[in-house]
Amino acid sequence: MKKVEHIKISKEMKVNDLILAMGKAGVMQAGKLALAVDILEEAINDKECKVFFGLAGAMVPGGMKEIILDLINNKWIDVMVTTGANLTHDLGESLGYEHYQGDENMDDNKLRKEGYNRIYNSLMPNEIYIGLEKFIKGNFDELSKAKNIKEFLNILGKLAPENTIVNACYKNNIPLFCPALADSGIGLMVWGQIAQGKTTDVNAFDDLKEILDISWTSRKSAVWYVNGGVPKNYIQQAMQLSPNKAVYGVQITTDREESGGSSGAKLKEGLSWDKMSEKAKFVDVSLDSTVALPLITAALKTRFKY
Repeated sequence: MKKVEHIKISKEMKVNDLILAMGKAGVMQAGKLALAVDILEEAINDKECKVFFGLAGAMVPGGMKEIILDLINNKWIDVMVTTGANLTHDLGESLGYEHYQGDENMDDNKLRKEGYNRIYNSLMPNEIYIGLEKFIKGNFDELSKAKNIKEFLNILGKLAPENTIVNACYKNNIPLFCPALADSGIGLMVWGQIAQGKTTDVNAFDDLKEILDISWTSRKSAVWYVNGGVPKNYIQQAMQLSPNKAVYGVQITTDREESGGSSGAKLKEGLSWDKMSEKAKFVDVSLDSTVALPLITAALKTRFKY
């Protein structure tokens, strides 16, 4: 048995050194966070491995956009599945709108009257929807040529301003999936155009073949889940149908497993579903993702010398 080595903080300590110290402590969530960095480092270094990244939760309103862009631009992920909400907030910021610091105890009736929507303690102005509507309307003819959601997002990435998640995935040729795109501001704006008589043949099921093809042909796979949700399950079912199950896994979530939902299910549960390899290296980290993601990314930047 290894002993617990107590974490000692030194002046001007680098994040990676802190993570290494957490690893030497080796217990509680500090130890698990350190293990997550080690597993991700190994997965990224494994040239035979494709990293499937599932992103849910309010990550753009939570100040995580630049970190997500780091993961994409550094090619630390090979496939991305996210929510329509994250893409909506991301595109909205690229059109000149901002999210603002608030408080979870603010008067919500007052916020509504002032034109703000509260996402825990982050605030989004209603005006963002005006900008989104103009953008989607102005580009609908091009967007409507897409045959599936992945192709729709690829066209959107080509049209979107730089420094957006969709544009970064487009430029880096990283497949971007959003199976629940209709469940978002972008989805509402597309529906708004359809309601006015415009048409599109975007197929919501066609993407399944594409992500299944990627998982089927990958010699090795790693899964990295932030906050579970639809993105997690979309990747998990691709692992289930692939002959090559995930050999690396990292999950960051504060959801609990007792309710039976996918978001809180431990990666270990995936063994019973034949989604994880029985020899897989994996860890579940029970931390707020807006705390865990910056620490993981900072440590990886040191290890890969970015």
